[in-house]
Amino acid sequence: MLRLTISSLLVLMALAPAQEKEKQDHKQPAPPVRVNILNVCSPSDAEQKEMAAALGRAPQRPSFGRDYEVARGHTTTDDGSGSDWVRIRREYLKDAHLRAVQFSFIVDASNNRETLVFYSRDTKDVLQVALEDQVSAGTSPAMVLAADTPVNHIRVERFGKPSLVLARCPNADQSAYEPVFHTASAIMSAYRSKLRARQIVPAELGRTVQSPGDGRRPINVKPMGKP
Repeated sequence: MLRLTISSLLVLMALAPAQEKEKQDHKQPAPPVRVNILNVCSPSDAEQKEMAAALGRAPQRPSFGRDYEVARGHTTTDDGSGSDWVRIRREYLKDAHLRAVQFSFIVDASNNRETLVFYSRDTKDVLQVALEDQVSAGTSPAMVLAADTPVNHIRVERFGKPSLVLARCPNADQSAYEPVFHTASAIMSAYRSKLRARQIVPAELGRTVQSPGDGRRPINVKPMGKP
């Protein structure tokens, strides 16, 4: 009986340092969490210049390679609603500093949204640049495309740094950023034409709505020409 008691004491003495160390570990403060807050309404002058430089890398007269993609589909969300979308992607020539450009047109119950994304070949600085605009639902995609809707959201994804974002803010004075918005809108307009979005998007959306899922062309919809 005495041996058992001594053995138990020895075990408890051996466990005590480990338990004490565990308590101390729990008392150590958790590592700080960094939260980057993006000032999307009024970025700094340095951020504005960097954003303008990133937009300046998008060629107004692009030289595309032979590789391209045109896709369409329907996506259903958890609440039962959904969206129809068309995606157009073109690859640049291998000697270009941009790798690819992608135009997406999304239609849902709330709005029509256009997004143009440029993918960099050299990802040590800027990873991608995304331009976006949207129009409330009720306007046909063909009318949205024909109207050259101005860009209202610009995002520059950087390697190892927070993103640069500029968005339209109705209650803020953004006169200083009009040149950036103007440049972004001019790029969007140019690439609507270069990617033939005004012709491709309405035709592909027509196929999605009239013949969902089977890929067949509905009546009175002409086949798409060569890119």
